[in-house]
Amino acid sequence: VDARPKLRTMPRPERLPLSYVQRRMWFVNQTSDQGQAHHVRTCLRLTGPLDRGALEAAVGDLVDRHEVLRTLLPEHEGQPYQLVLTGEQARPTIRSVTAAPGELREVLEEVARAPFDLVTDLPLRVFLAEVGVDEHVLLLVAHHIACDGWSMAPLARDLATAYEARLRKDLPGWEPLEVQYADYTLWMRQLLGDEADQDSVIAGQVAYWRETLRGLPDQLELPTDRPRPPVASHRGDTILVNADADLHRDLLALAQHHRASLFMVVQAALAALLNRLGAGTDIPVGTPVAGRTDAALDDLVGCFINLLVLRADVSGEPTFAELLDRVRQADLAAFSNQDLPFERLVETLNPARSLARHPLFQVLLVHQNNTKAELEFAGLSARTEPVSDPVAEFDLTLDVLENHAADGRPDGIHFCFE
Repeated sequence: VDARPKLRTMPRPERLPLSYVQRRMWFVNQTSDQGQAHHVRTCLRLTGPLDRGALEAAVGDLVDRHEVLRTLLPEHEGQPYQLVLTGEQARPTIRSVTAAPGELREVLEEVARAPFDLVTDLPLRVFLAEVGVDEHVLLLVAHHIACDGWSMAPLARDLATAYEARLRKDLPGWEPLEVQYADYTLWMRQLLGDEADQDSVIAGQVAYWRETLRGLPDQLELPTDRPRPPVASHRGDTILVNADADLHRDLLALAQHHRASLFMVVQAALAALLNRLGAGTDIPVGTPVAGRTDAALDDLVGCFINLLVLRADVSGEPTFAELLDRVRQADLAAFSNQDLPFERLVETLNPARSLARHPLFQVLLVHQNNTKAELEFAGLSARTEPVSDPVAEFDLTLDVLENHAADGRPDGIHFCFE
């Protein structure tokens, strides 16, 4: 029986606290000039007769629907809190972008990098460039504090629904959301309970992680060709590697044979690779988990992700099957203790802090398996446009994206090293 309290609309205090993940990002935003690492970008090329007035009204509808997109994070007596504005107070505008032919990509990258001050700036910006007759490029830039990867599907769907309604001079007829991000913030604190209560969720998970991460290395030594700077620059780039459909099928078969997931197979392979490259036998990697543990959160825009530290033991020259079994057992236990906010974990373990590296892990592994955003706008054809992002939040990130054919068969994997 799941004893979790049900997520519902909750009474709000005078000053609404930030969620745990918001507190970490807010601190980075206020103390660092590298905040662009937390920008979430969606760029669409729209072909057809665009009604700018309908689009602007639709963006307003989107912000009305999702409170987190109209929330400022000011301070009171040194502590940040959520200040939810009304739809009228937070009415967004679409900013025009102009560029000479051949310069559009550079201009879009520049506006996408513009920093947010979360105390005074709303966490969503919308830019529009006219690039030809009935040809526009739409750029949405959200701060990660208000948006995660899962959010992009409901965000795109709600924006398209509102645009279609506004073309008809109507209001979008969507069902009201059950809860808002502020309700989640309060619910999560209720769920975790008081750390002083030994029977609470947070006390049990603190004890698990304290034992599991005992003796964790402060820094994973990667074979870099430059010295680590005293303060991380976050400059970076990406390299793409593709696995074909045959290798995709083989990896899935390997995972099934060992009662593991494809994620566990990739993690074991990454640990073996880093070990061979001289990173040692204790290989911690971070991974994000969706954090949407209640169905009421499925259609909500917001940042719900948590970070887990997954430790792989490569000591004793194990076979790959033995290493995969170690990874599987460690991961299952970790995912069973995924509620403890990463920010609280860092406070509890109190590792040696450095502006040169991320605490507890410096390598991130991401399996992109959230619902893809459907890009359908009434009267328009829409396709995604890449906006290059030379920012690297971690020493190394590996993004894994599975492709499937129309009939569901494995059709290859994209590996993106950042």
